Amino acid sequence: MSTDMRVRKLALLMDEEGLDTTVVGRYSGTTIPVSIPRVKTTTLRIPFRKGPLMYLSFNILLFFRLLFRGYEIIVASDLDTLVPCYLVSRLSGAVLIYDSHEYFTGQYGLEERRFKHFLWKSAERIIVPRADHMITVSASIADLYRREYDVDPLVVRNVSPDVTHLIPHERSELGALNEEMLVIIQGSGLNEGRGAGQLLAAMNLTERVRLLVVGTGDIIERLRRDASSSPAGSRMIFLPRMPWEEMMRYTMCCDAGLSLDTDTCVNQRYSLPNKFFDYIAAGIPALVSPLPEVAALVEKYGCGKVLEAVTPESIACELQLLADDPRLLSSLKENAVEARRELNWEREKEGERELIRSVVKSKSNR
Repeated sequence: MSTDMRVRKLALLMDEEGLDTTVVGRYSGTTIPVSIPRVKTTTLRIPFRKGPLMYLSFNILLFFRLLFRGYEIIVASDLDTLVPCYLVSRLSGAVLIYDSHEYFTGQYGLEERRFKHFLWKSAERIIVPRADHMITVSASIADLYRREYDVDPLVVRNVSPDVTHLIPHERSELGALNEEMLVIIQGSGLNEGRGAGQLLAAMNLTERVRLLVVGTGDIIERLRRDASSSPAGSRMIFLPRMPWEEMMRYTMCCDAGLSLDTDTCVNQRYSLPNKFFDYIAAGIPALVSPLPEVAALVEKYGCGKVLEAVTPESIACELQLLADDPRLLSSLKENAVEARRELNWEREKEGERELIRSVVKSKSNR
């Protein structure tokens, strides 16, 4: 709840529309304190940290938390909250909005776990066509749902809010020299298939490039350990997960950002990573993997470079090109700032605002 900007933005939008809004999440044990202006937040303490028992207990507790509160609109954020939200909406008469943050059943590794995939797919197959409204994150993922379930999701991309009021951190805090290019990769899911595993080898092939890694993930500790004994390790800085605004202050002091998700599954193939829009909000160019949705935006706005492949050699080649050509880097920065005029939350949220208003109007007419 503290780092999911999609949830935060929708909650604030509902508050803007005069709705008394509550965000309910799961306490993970490492949860950063949550503060959303004018929006109530509550966390459910689950006796299990992961696995089937965690999902089961969370869904049961969420069901009872929602059932007796008299909510008139319920937004299910992703498939792992959809079952209790759907059941309560049908028992209470609340309007159900399903906000699918990704193509959940097409996640990396899920299809290979047949029974687990069967359970999630069954829930999706039963409920998605019965949801009152649906939102998702990219046109390609919307097309998948449209073909599969004959629904028509509203596409709301994970475009970042304005950050120009924030004061960037000083590069000197990170040990960056004047002649170095400072690059960032950030996120709360820097796992296998996200490209982070190729970064150390890529950094060993570069000069005058300093890398900032901000966030968490399955391979971060291994990457940190390997970097400690690597020639490029002294040019790599690791920072933990932090509130979004603080992370953006670091992003804004960098020269470029990396988005290296690989084509390991349907979900990632058609994703539009949050970090890409964070880089645009910060006014820095993005080096991105050749996935169709994100590559199309980079090429449309000229706000970065598309890698030929997510390999150490390709990553290092593009990084070194920018480090060696300040004029090219400056031009890409200018394009990123220009792209921010269109790729901003104030524009993107209008479709979601219209949906909320139509739901409120339909409720008032009943």
